[in-house]
Amino acid sequence: MEQLVRSCYKKKSGYVFAKKAEDIAREYGMSRIARLASNENPESLSPAAREAAEAALKTVNRYPDERVNVLMNALRSTYGDYHFVTGVGMDGVIETIIRTLVDPGEQVAISTPSFSFYALAAMGQGAEVVTVPREADFTVNTKQLVKAAKTAKITFLCSPNNPTGNATSVEDVEEVLEGIEGLLFLDNAYVEFSGIDYLPLMKRHENLVLGRTFSKVHSLAGLRIGYAFTPRWLPPWYQRAGTPFTVNSVSAAAAAAALGDKGHAERFIAHVLQWRKQFAAEVKYPVLPTDANFVMIDVAPHTSDSMVEELARQGVVVRSCRSFAGLEDHYIRVSIGEDWENEQFIRVINSL
Repeated sequence: MEQLVRSCYKKKSGYVFAKKAEDIAREYGMSRIARLASNENPESLSPAAREAAEAALKTVNRYPDERVNVLMNALRSTYGDYHFVTGVGMDGVIETIIRTLVDPGEQVAISTPSFSFYALAAMGQGAEVVTVPREADFTVNTKQLVKAAKTAKITFLCSPNNPTGNATSVEDVEEVLEGIEGLLFLDNAYVEFSGIDYLPLMKRHENLVLGRTFSKVHSLAGLRIGYAFTPRWLPPWYQRAGTPFTVNSVSAAAAAAALGDKGHAERFIAHVLQWRKQFAAEVKYPVLPTDANFVMIDVAPHTSDSMVEELARQGVVVRSCRSFAGLEDHYIRVSIGEDWENEQFIRVINSL
């Protein structure tokens, strides 16, 4: 029966997950592990989000609102008169937009190295994936990207970029928008940590989608909810292509309430900005400049996997960057966690 599986999945592996902290704790007999592999917010969700989620639990015997009005209203109240779509994490938004726009055999362009799910989702739709390498310093060569992505149906650009951490300027993003014929999906999962505002571009370009998530500053990674700013023409088609009742009522209620708790997000952003400086100043290996809630570190002459394994032995979980296409095998990605986690990481890596 395995002959029924599509050939594209036989040729390439799926998404590569970081090793679980629970597994490492069990393997090495530890009671506490520093979890710095998944770019999460280590602080629990805000009290307002928790209260809204608990209230929504009373209605889970019914299907959720297919229009997700509680969240849509909160998004418009927060950001103004924009058009939005929602999904199960930003991954769900990405998958549905590809399904909405891309026919099998059409091109999807990706600025690499970057989040591997863009290519996996495009492959699942039967698209031809075109990768466009970044420069040696991981900046985007806009002319090269435009040339390669000129006729692609969708171009994926992550800013700040995962896993390198660097952001692309508003001016460079606009140059790409003006040069391509298709849609630009600008992944803004980490934009709150960058201080960059891409929203004005939405008023000037009908081929831009800004993807966002509640997994980072809002501490809702486990509720899996994402959204995107879109041009006016896209939502009706997105809804037609989407899976029914995608966003559950508990996630929608918690996300709507989280938007109203600005203090929760601001505290974590301040925490990240402080620790980004400390990582750069105190880690003995080169820490690349970052605009996100993580850093990428060059651990040469060690390999990515060997460094990750040695850190795990000493109670610190970080992400190997070996699985990111186009990235040499001597980088690790380290999330900014709680104070004790960051301190433990610095102490351990500086001993290696």
